[in-house]
Amino acid sequence: MEFPKTIHDFGGFPVALFQVQYPAPGSPALAKTTKQTIDTTDVMLDKDWGLDHGSWTVLRHIYTQANIPVIQLSIDFRQPANYPYQLAKELRTLRNKGVLIIGSGNMVHNQGKIAWDKMDEPSYGFDWAIEMNETFKKHILSRNHPALIDYQKLGTGAPLAVPTPDHYLPLLYILALEDKNDNLSFFNDACVAGSLSMTSVKITQD
Repeated sequence: MEFPKTIHDFGGFPVALFQVQYPAPGSPALAKTTKQTIDTTDVMLDKDWGLDHGSWTVLRHIYTQANIPVIQLSIDFRQPANYPYQLAKELRTLRNKGVLIIGSGNMVHNQGKIAWDKMDEPSYGFDWAIEMNETFKKHILSRNHPALIDYQKLGTGAPLAVPTPDHYLPLLYILALEDKNDNLSFFNDACVAGSLSMTSVKITQD
């Protein structure tokens, strides 16, 4: 759509978050190109959903003027982890055209175990959260994508770090777009409130 609406698809947070608007323009042309790029499954063009918190909570800190066209892709988390990895390879042509592709989520995301009393303590993480954060980073740096796809076998901390796949799968989309000569770097690398990690990976060309 030309002007995707801002969607507040969450609950239990301060009222101020529900008042945030991110009026970035859409790009029907890029949406159509994306649909045509993917051959292995049917891609539908949605004209109602808009930008949910998986998009605007990140983008409003990167493009503060909301003047960069944005399209949002949904994730079918009913599929096995290899599915989004293989699907994302079809998006390589978009990257080659200069489209910035962002995977928004958390490698460690267990809301059920948040230490609310530690919210203000910098870089606080449970042992299993810190361990899994380091494990994910190790495999990202070594480009061991099969291990990251089969993340449930990465130790006893894996089901705690990834109790549901929706926050983890965006990572696999991004890794599938990586070229062997790309530069990898991490930022915002810290655990939060015990059971969350906002660690982010940036993949760039020379």
